[in-house]
Amino acid sequence: MLTSQRKAHLLARLAADGRLVAATLATELGLSEDTIRRDLRELAAEGRLVRVHGGALPASPTHVPLATRRGMATQEKARLGRAAVALLQPGQVVILDGGTTHLALIAALPADLPLTIVTHSPTIATALEPLPAIEVLLIGGRLFRHSMVAVGAAAAAGFARVRADLCFLGVTGVSPETGLTTGDAEEAEVKRVMMAQAGETVVLATSDKIGTSSPFVIAPLGAASRLILPSEAAVPADTGAWPRLLRA
Repeated sequence: MLTSQRKAHLLARLAADGRLVAATLATELGLSEDTIRRDLRELAAEGRLVRVHGGALPASPTHVPLATRRGMATQEKARLGRAAVALLQPGQVVILDGGTTHLALIAALPADLPLTIVTHSPTIATALEPLPAIEVLLIGGRLFRHSMVAVGAAAAAGFARVRADLCFLGVTGVSPETGLTTGDAEEAEVKRVMMAQAGETVVLATSDKIGTSSPFVIAPLGAASRLILPSEAAVPADTGAWPRLLRA
């Protein structure tokens, strides 16, 4: 079997099974585990999958430019945003991560709901401008353009001075094995600080993020208080490691 054929087979199996186990594939194909691992390394370098101990998981499809992400799963995002707004109470202090799903949350906010929203995303802060009942605190730092959020020591220090009721956390991958993940190490670090400074962490995840992974772990799934998913999104039968689920 040619290398290109092997890689195509691996990707097809990954799409069908949701996980690859190197030892099993080596036995099935009559190849060495080293050959399979080399193929997995090369596919990971191409962004086609994410390597984990013993094999690989699907790569999150959301590692694309922000302009492209705005047009992805728009109906799901609108439903998730409405479900998230239902959790809010007047007077709360809320950490709101960047991301297009959270823009849908802002679109669902009542104009008269008084909140204090803390964000490190200038895009999120700008979207809140038409809502006069909301006080906006903007955290600064080095701008990570892919997500349009501030990262680095200054951003982490800014969030460390906040005590929030809720944190709406943006992620690119949600998997029982790798947990909550994202594509940038500095961004993952800031997200961990955000979670630590909030009484509860809520994750809104579109269907394309479920069962996928990104290179940098933010936290285990159980570190989130609640996970809001589209009603049609499939989750593993054993959901013991998952946070409390809310369907939208």
